[in-house]
Amino acid sequence: MAESSKPDDVVRVNFAFRRELAKKVEGDLASFCYQCGACVGDCPATTYGDEFNPREIMLKVLYGLGDELIREDSVLWQCTNCYNCHERCPQEVKPVEVIISMKNMLADRGFIPPTAVKVIKTFMDTGRTAPINPAVDKQRAKFGLAPMKPVPMDEIHRLLEPEVEEGVTS
Repeated sequence: MAESSKPDDVVRVNFAFRRELAKKVEGDLASFCYQCGACVGDCPATTYGDEFNPREIMLKVLYGLGDELIREDSVLWQCTNCYNCHERCPQEVKPVEVIISMKNMLADRGFIPPTAVKVIKTFMDTGRTAPINPAVDKQRAKFGLAPMKPVPMDEIHRLLEPEVEEGVTS
């Protein structure tokens, strides 16, 4: 005789989280994930340990388990944004875009790891995600490359300014 299901056995999809994510990424991409695992094959982040697995992340998104993904110690920051999962996905779900959108949700909530803060600061100061130093210049010269040109920071800061909606006054 089969045991009846208990309330704890039932998984309820959190559609509020799914709707919030859909606003950040191209609609409801995650809904088309059928959990084939192709995204895991060439993922460099999966080689660092057992925590990061794009298929499992997409499953949590499908179930709307935002609380397991959008938290201070989120595994999402381990994603290298290499786009291998995007290239391998037979459904064109774009797992990396879903993960990047959730990273934005993490940042909106102030959950940014110190290493990401350092990269952001370097970018805001120099327009580059890695600082240029004499060793970089020496390596470029070794390969016959010209020194790096300065980045037009005024253009970058203009691009990063928040948009002001027309008709809205402060």
